[in-house]
Amino acid sequence: MSDPNAALAELLAVIARLRDPQHGCAWDLVQSFATIAPYTLEEAYEVLDAIDSGDPGRLRDELGDLLFQVVFHARMAEERGWFDFAAVAAGICAKLVRRHPHVFESPAAGATATPGELSRRWEEQKERERAAAAQRRGDAGGVLVDVPRALPALTRASKLGARAARVGFDWPDASQVRAKVREELLELDEVLARAATPSSAEAAAEEMGDLLFTLVNWSRHLRIDPEAALRLANGKFERRFNLMERFAAERGLTLSALSAAQWDALWCEAKRALQASSLNSIP
Repeated sequence: MSDPNAALAELLAVIARLRDPQHGCAWDLVQSFATIAPYTLEEAYEVLDAIDSGDPGRLRDELGDLLFQVVFHARMAEERGWFDFAAVAAGICAKLVRRHPHVFESPAAGATATPGELSRRWEEQKERERAAAAQRRGDAGGVLVDVPRALPALTRASKLGARAARVGFDWPDASQVRAKVREELLELDEVLARAATPSSAEAAAEEMGDLLFTLVNWSRHLRIDPEAALRLANGKFERRFNLMERFAAERGLTLSALSAAQWDALWCEAKRALQASSLNSIP
């Protein structure tokens, strides 16, 4: 097993050298929090891809890339005199201890708690911390104030709905959210039935947003992660489409020349093939 302290010290030294004004890398030296942020987000998604792939080596590499992003941001903050990497690590350690009193303060009491109860306690502690932070800032805070705007839209919609639900603004049950989905779909249909104008296009986009937001909240009521569900659907579509392309190539068919009926036949064939492959892989 490698020495984590030595490895981390080496990483910190590497980023310090890259950012050295005299001997560093010209590209690294001109970066800022804003220019690095898209790479940070990209690396986080690449970690998700590595997890989905089931490849331990790839996961190790992608986690390293994500860690580099954290160290890079911490180094830029240190250069400005804000904080350093040690402060970042100390902060998260303190937060984890604070939010896990059943582990660090009273393990015996936590031994009988269910995961659901522990999750509720976690959210309650986060709520107290948000309120304290708002008081320090001297503002009113607000239930939705710190839901990050940079989150993927589906994830943010789910978090907004969950936050509002904690203060009582929510549908009573999943069946009523489903009814709202139907209502939003009908409203979209009404807009689409009008003559096409710039205003109707804008209204359609708004109604589509309302429909998507309601679908996300239906997912929340059903305890389904909408982001994960859509990733699964994307993967399924990609596998089927790739197989359709292969079938078409084997038969000398040109994709752009296929009729709707031919596309449908290929889609059904690919679907059956993948289902059969999945069944055959079950031990």
